[in-house]
Amino acid sequence: MGSGERRGWIDWALAALSVLAVAGAMAMVFWYAPTERTMGEVQRIFYFHVASAWIGFLAFFVTFVGSVAVLLTRSRRWDRLALSSAELGVVFISMAIVTGSLWARPVWGTYWTWEPRLTISAVQWLIYVAYGMLRSSIDGRAREARFAAVYGVVAFVTVPLSWFAIRWWRTIHPTIIAGGDMAMTPRMVHTLLAAVVAFSVVYVTLLRARVRLERTRDDVDSSVR
Repeated sequence: MGSGERRGWIDWALAALSVLAVAGAMAMVFWYAPTERTMGEVQRIFYFHVASAWIGFLAFFVTFVGSVAVLLTRSRRWDRLALSSAELGVVFISMAIVTGSLWARPVWGTYWTWEPRLTISAVQWLIYVAYGMLRSSIDGRAREARFAAVYGVVAFVTVPLSWFAIRWWRTIHPTIIAGGDMAMTPRMVHTLLAAVVAFSVVYVTLLRARVRLERTRDDVDSSVR
């Protein structure tokens, strides 16, 4: 079996595993996790909201690592990884913002409020959307990679800011740490972990596909030149 064929099998296996993992997580969300006493059924959005936010943060961390590696090695391989992960990070953070808004409407009485955590999330989303716009506006692959790498390193500051916002400032955003606003039963914890694992598999599957697409783009550009 050649390397290309082996990669194809891995991609198909990951795609199938993604479908099964998401289906399993959804089953746990709706039939295994108990109904939260205060918020009721709407709290089930929480599992998708938190999982997508965590994977968004993971994707931006991968972009940070890839950006640092680009600055150290000037390798196009790391640049492809940073770009691909940043795009997926925007997708997952967009999911987190949408699910958070849907969760907030019946709980807070509004889809959005400009409290610290949500404000930082909005700024973070705009910053990483601008990352893609920056790359498309720069001529020259090497120059684009260098500028994007510096931007990717600086942009990562928004991740710890978002994480610590509900711990540093007064905010209505719920916390799930010990002593937080929402008591997590063992079944809730199991369901949250299942959702995070499922979204992680989806992220890895999409990341491999996006990196491969970028590699194909490089091959096409090389053949044209």
